[in-house]
Amino acid sequence: MTDNSQNSGVSFGRGSEASPKGPIIPKSPNEALRPERVPAPPRRSRKARSQLVIFLNFLMTLTVAVFAIAVAGFFYVTSTYQNPGPLATNTNFVVRSGAGLAEIAGSLERNGIIGDARIFRQVTATYLKEGETLKAGEYEIKASASMKEIMELLKSGRSILYSVSMPEGLTVKQMFKRLADDPVLEGELPAELPAEGSLRPDTYKYSRGTKRSEIVSQMAAAQEKLIDQIWEKRDPDLPIKTKEEFVTLASIVEKETGKDDERAHVASVFINRLAKGMRLQSDPTIIYGLFGGDGKPSDRPIYQSDLKKETPYNTYVIKGLPPGPIANPGRAALEAVAHPWKTKDLYFVADGSGGHAFAATLDEHNANVRNWRKIEAERGEDPGAAVDAPPEADPDAVVGKKKN
Repeated sequence: MTDNSQNSGVSFGRGSEASPKGPIIPKSPNEALRPERVPAPPRRSRKARSQLVIFLNFLMTLTVAVFAIAVAGFFYVTSTYQNPGPLATNTNFVVRSGAGLAEIAGSLERNGIIGDARIFRQVTATYLKEGETLKAGEYEIKASASMKEIMELLKSGRSILYSVSMPEGLTVKQMFKRLADDPVLEGELPAELPAEGSLRPDTYKYSRGTKRSEIVSQMAAAQEKLIDQIWEKRDPDLPIKTKEEFVTLASIVEKETGKDDERAHVASVFINRLAKGMRLQSDPTIIYGLFGGDGKPSDRPIYQSDLKKETPYNTYVIKGLPPGPIANPGRAALEAVAHPWKTKDLYFVADGSGGHAFAATLDEHNANVRNWRKIEAERGEDPGAAVDAPPEADPDAVVGKKKN
């Protein structure tokens, strides 16, 4: 009979152990339920337990995290700087003179032109080279303009330009009034009026913040340069000895006619009269003598009685040129006096078409005057008003000699 108890290999416990060489020893139920001993984890190497290694691992992890944040921040800042801004419609923005980058950035944000002043300030600073600044002025900012576009505009100085126009023939006082009335210009005008004839008539462009005194200085410098250039190239046989006389006669020509093709002809009449010692007998000199730089009221004609009023500027009374210019002449009038036509004409009078009829003799001139009087009568104008040219020969004139 075989012993089954030795060959069955049955274990009565989950935790029974079998000897590779001996028989299987059965465990009791209590022993089978008792937890087996868990093997101890492998011991860490001494190198792995080093504090330096732990610190380096932390440092590397921190560096990676910081780099990732920096990259993300860089892309955020860059995209914010270059992406369209919050501005809904075009607007004007003023950078005051002397404003720093921080002030400009804050003002842009307060006006809803940019979304973050810090980003604008910090990134813009990287675009500015040493000594570069955002320029003062008034700028038109387009709707949805990015911070980068705004920076480039303010850096370029392409500000909104305004203009003030000074037509030829205005007096210094009239020019000052235009500057004073300009709503964009700033600051006070010089307390002392510049000399008559010393300001150049032209259109002057400027940006917001420009001082009135700056425009005056610009006008004076431009006129001085222009006068010098034309005077240097004048005809050599002119009966004019100084630049002051040159500007004075040019101012008279300027006031006598506004037609470009007549100025040199009018200048020839006055040059001929000066050469013969005749009085100039120019109506605009009467006006300046009576009203000065304020100019004649538009509803006030020149009467025959005005021709005899003694003022330093009345060329119906005085001999030769008046003591100074009666207005600010432009380039065309200066050129006309520097290079007058070569004529024998001594007289001119309005012809009814906006121009003048010229004559070399008194008889021709008187015929032209009668024609002008007829035109005036047909228009219903005041018959007491004087003509704008000599009505008769100068009784004191001596041909070829100036009488004292």
